[in-house]
Amino acid sequence: MNKKFVQSSVFSLFKGVPLRRILVALFLLQILLAVLLTAYLSISNGQKAINDVASELRYEVANRVEQNLQTYLSTLPQHLRGNQNVIDIGLLKMENLATWESYLIKQLEIFPEAILTVSNEQQEHLAVEKLNDREFLLRKADKSTGYDLYTYRIDSQGQRTQLPEVIKNYDARSRPDYQAAVTAKKFTFSQIFPSINEPTLLISASQPIYNSQGQLLGVNNALTRISQIGDLLQNIKVGKSGQVFIIERSGLLVATSTTEEPFRLQNGKPTLLAASQSRNSFTQAIAKYLTTKFSNFDQIQSLQQLDFSFDGKRQFLEIRPLQSEKNVNWLIIVAVPEADFMGQIDRNTQTTIFLCLGALVLATLLGIVTADWITQPILYFGTATKDLADFTNGKDSVMIVQGIKELEVLGESFNEMMQHLRKTFTAQITKSEELELQVKQRTQELQQEIQERINTERRLSQHHQALAELANHRAISEGKLETAFKVITEKATNALEIERVSVWLFNRNAYEGMRQGTKLQCISLYERSNQRHSAGLERNLEDYPIYFKSLISARIIAVTDTRTDLRVQELWDELLEPDNILSLINTSIWVGGEVVGMVLYEQIGITRTWELSEQNFVSSIAEFVTLTLEVCERKNAESSLHEAKEAAEIANRAKSAFLGNISHELRTPLSSILEITEALQDQVYGPVNEEQRQSLNTLELSAKNLLELINDILELTDIESSKIELQLALTSIQGICDSSLSFVKHLALQKNIQLNAQVPEELKPIQVDERRIRQVFINLLTNAIKFTHDGGKVWIEVQPNPTNEYIFFSVVDTGIGMLSDDLFKLFQPFVQVENASTRHSTGTGLGLVMVQKIVELHGGTVHAESQLGKGSRFTVKLPWKSY
Repeated sequence: MNKKFVQSSVFSLFKGVPLRRILVALFLLQILLAVLLTAYLSISNGQKAINDVASELRYEVANRVEQNLQTYLSTLPQHLRGNQNVIDIGLLKMENLATWESYLIKQLEIFPEAILTVSNEQQEHLAVEKLNDREFLLRKADKSTGYDLYTYRIDSQGQRTQLPEVIKNYDARSRPDYQAAVTAKKFTFSQIFPSINEPTLLISASQPIYNSQGQLLGVNNALTRISQIGDLLQNIKVGKSGQVFIIERSGLLVATSTTEEPFRLQNGKPTLLAASQSRNSFTQAIAKYLTTKFSNFDQIQSLQQLDFSFDGKRQFLEIRPLQSEKNVNWLIIVAVPEADFMGQIDRNTQTTIFLCLGALVLATLLGIVTADWITQPILYFGTATKDLADFTNGKDSVMIVQGIKELEVLGESFNEMMQHLRKTFTAQITKSEELELQVKQRTQELQQEIQERINTERRLSQHHQALAELANHRAISEGKLETAFKVITEKATNALEIERVSVWLFNRNAYEGMRQGTKLQCISLYERSNQRHSAGLERNLEDYPIYFKSLISARIIAVTDTRTDLRVQELWDELLEPDNILSLINTSIWVGGEVVGMVLYEQIGITRTWELSEQNFVSSIAEFVTLTLEVCERKNAESSLHEAKEAAEIANRAKSAFLGNISHELRTPLSSILEITEALQDQVYGPVNEEQRQSLNTLELSAKNLLELINDILELTDIESSKIELQLALTSIQGICDSSLSFVKHLALQKNIQLNAQVPEELKPIQVDERRIRQVFINLLTNAIKFTHDGGKVWIEVQPNPTNEYIFFSVVDTGIGMLSDDLFKLFQPFVQVENASTRHSTGTGLGLVMVQKIVELHGGTVHAESQLGKGSRFTVKLPWKSY
């Protein structure tokens, strides 16, 4: 059928056109197609040759770049492995970096372009690099320089000249090259990072050095400037005007064969430049195309050969991942313009076009001559058939043709075809009448189906509207059972257009298990015809055991005819037949994984087949009933919880009052005891011997400890009872840190502990109660000194958050620390964390509790971190209202 349609469409195009012209046109069409195909194949082969040459060139260039990079980057690990061997045989020591200086300078003869460094865990650092054939640059930081980084120029005679460049408190352990090795725990390449000495970017090959026990001693690095990788690329020729560059997976430019630097200076510091922001328009266009092609460069895991258009000209690309070195995950991109290859191809294409045009002209002349020779006999046949009448007029048309044998055969075939068409036409008329009858019948069936569909959509709309109104009803969301059940039953009755809907719940024993539900009680019943709500009906298990069993075993019981369904036969005589209930549907109510009741829908007078949409609707109604019950239970639980909270608050106030009263009663006699003890020690009442003096000292110490405990209890009581009013004022951050350190300075001197404060300059004041916050810092500093060994360190760190909304005060020590499992005990009253080191330390167990309370009064928080044997960090976070 499709073939006939195509033929008829083609013939209709030539309607009214002389056969002579058609033959000429078809002949020319064949010649034209042949000429075009020849031209296409010629151009296509030329283009294929271009693609092949470009592909080979891209591949060779990318291969050379990869090999050069592999060779260049592999020399750095060789140097580090050689150093590791020297360390293993004991010729170099990580604890004495002075022995490394001459060794590293010697190695610069092998690796003149590298920067060789070594750093240890004692914050010592040594770095050398070659300036020229006669001079080297040495940078070192150790104890002799006060851990400041000094720079020296060393001439060929070994004479040093100190340069003015000095970096204060230099710690190589915080540098990216050191951190990369520590994190990897084996040889690795670092990420690209800025130099601290010059406006350039570096990449480091880093080797961590461990002792035989696996303890980190330091890191040996070999650094190279990114610009040196660019020099490698510039030495590689890519066609006449091609480019090659390297990017990271993030799209940042690493190196390029152009003279462009792959970074920009921001505030004097170099930062990597995105390739899409390159000043080179070709590089920028390539990067933007790749970003569009690959939303994420991590998708490129294998060699990719692509092409795109730039300034209206085709460009060939090759993207090759470089992943052989540790932590080096770059993309090598080679770009070659198509114009580098197109000169000769364009000249060949022009020659081919001229030859094809000549062949077309010659074929046109031959076509005209051939068409005249073929069409002349056919014109006679056309003249003879013009007067044939249409077979639909009832006349028999016979065509007689003589002369050419082929035309005689064509005339006989034409006469036979006319007879066959007449029979076919008669049959088609009969068939058409039959089809009209079938269409009429099918139309009636479709109208009936449409009406049923409209009714179904109307019912679904009613269901949806009812469910939407229930979802927004306050009685359901507030758990008001009586009102909610009335609304639910009324909405369900109207939506289903049914006579009665009721909600039934098992008696209370049902909540103790399904098998104990012995009675169903009607909580709410709505009758549509009377528009009346009622309740109070009951059904017992002993009267209807089969019905109760069906309720528990199935979520939905859909009964089309109650007269024949065995599940409800028990109900027929007493409950169904008197009210003429012929169809019903039950849905179980589930709460907490148990059946607690049901929703019953009853159809009166006629039977009803429950559709799937109606079963889904009644299931949704049951869920609303479940939701109402759960909300009611939650409301009851919340009420009980509120009453318990009020009782707890009353008990807490009573406790605070009791502690306050008893503490005041104890402080007065303790003060008297201390005064009498001091008088006895001063021999006011006569001389005392040594044994009595020791007893008096013990008595005094015990009384002071008890008085301190009482004072802490009183202050804690005041805080908990909200009797303390903060005296907020603008306070110097540096000043409050210094005064807190001064208060505990005598304690630190007794244990030879170093105290200091690390406070950024020019911090604006903070609005706090200075006395209370100082008390917080003194408590934290006292604890830190108490649990730090002699000769240790305790310090305060101050750091604002990036948005200056909060400021963090950290009290840090190098003390005994504690287990992470004990941290939760720190802020509990009268609780001290005990271990072998803290068992003999004194304290009331209230210091940290008071710290937490005071900080919380300021709207802040306290956080503790600790590691056993290494120290602790207590961080106070306070709102920073700067002025």
